[in-house]
Amino acid sequence: MAQTLFDKIWNQHTVAVSDGGSALITIDRVFLHERTGAAALKRMAEMGRAVLDPARVFAVMDHIVDTRIGRGDDTLMPGGSGFITETRAACREAGIRLFDVNDRDQGIVHIISGEQGIVLPGLTLVAPDSHTCTQGAFGALAWGIGSSEAEHAMVTSTLRLERPKTMRVRFEGELSFGVTAKDMILTLIAQHGAGGGAGHVVEFAGEAVKALDMEARMTLCNMATEFSAMTGIIAPDAKTFEYVSGRPLAPADFDDPAWAELVSDAGASFDREITIDASQIAPMVSWGTSPEQAIAIDGKVPGGPARAHEYMDLPAGQTLEGIALDAAFIGSCTNSRISDLRRAASILHGQHIAPSIKKALVVPGSLAVKRQAETEGLDKVFEAAGFEWRMSGCSLCFYAGGEGFPEGSRTISSTNRNFEGRQGPGIRTHIASPETVAASAIAGAIADPRAYAKEKA
Repeated sequence: MAQTLFDKIWNQHTVAVSDGGSALITIDRVFLHERTGAAALKRMAEMGRAVLDPARVFAVMDHIVDTRIGRGDDTLMPGGSGFITETRAACREAGIRLFDVNDRDQGIVHIISGEQGIVLPGLTLVAPDSHTCTQGAFGALAWGIGSSEAEHAMVTSTLRLERPKTMRVRFEGELSFGVTAKDMILTLIAQHGAGGGAGHVVEFAGEAVKALDMEARMTLCNMATEFSAMTGIIAPDAKTFEYVSGRPLAPADFDDPAWAELVSDAGASFDREITIDASQIAPMVSWGTSPEQAIAIDGKVPGGPARAHEYMDLPAGQTLEGIALDAAFIGSCTNSRISDLRRAASILHGQHIAPSIKKALVVPGSLAVKRQAETEGLDKVFEAAGFEWRMSGCSLCFYAGGEGFPEGSRTISSTNRNFEGRQGPGIRTHIASPETVAASAIAGAIADPRAYAKEKA
């Protein structure tokens, strides 16, 4: 019988199936971060349970670390330093590899996993973070779990799961100039709803997906959780193998021919299929308080939930382009890789942000990305344009009671969520691509990045 990519990974990892239909699945990798890692490891120790295979478990300081230059264990989050010191001690006791605050390989979990060769095609990988789906870009089955599930996975290297449904989303055709993977996923969510992928593993396919580089594929898979999917996944190909080959923790025999079989068979059946014409996608920007409330940058704010209009202070019918902004943010596990920074810097080169932009930050996704950007002089471009250049971490992707934008600010952000208060109390967030963030910062208002890129052509 023809199988989907998901079927193949699921079947290879199934240990047993219960009478009720749930399955016990082998877990190949577990990733922790400082917001949850110490608590999980502490509970395990209190119950007398140890990590079954420490070599398969990794931890990182990323969520609440201070991203200002010269950082240490202190954070702007009240009590945050305790999370860091306790996680460090717990990882040392458990024998887990920790990417510490100033480790040269530190970064956001979903970025360094690929950089280090921890995630590989065909593996199962879990972490107590909803954006673990990012790593499906490598042809892995990767999804977010709860802290108690992380404990179970560490102790037994297994998890019990109900088999999800399958969905294939094809992006056919070629993307237009200035359109990115961020715009692709926002288009999908806007057209089919924030709950459109609920209960499904979503395989992204089609000409436009094959054309994406690995970093863009990570952006696409990253927001599968905003589509309510269990995860997103893309079949590995030559680009995947080239990206992973030679990474510090990747196996020497990465050209194992079995990995090349990780594709959905011709004739494989999916529970649902969606096709989107990639040539019709435009740069997208969110207008409301859910990722599904997003429209093309040259569109007008549609009607929607009253609360979204009230919170964002945007009436239906208002033109999106030209809405004044107070702040700009480039970062997060969605869009803080070197290719993201290169594209944003190309927009900003020789330009300066508008006087109305009171705070603008660039937070690289890892210290490796930061070093590469500095080697290329991108940091100087950002600083000359008026952006603050930071250390790596999650930073203002979410508000943890520490650093934030001034209350009530309207921001343009390369992050993945525009919920109420996501970037701080009363902050009104518009999510978009890094290019759109850069162009909008220059304009001091939501702006079409294509116009700015053309000026530099």
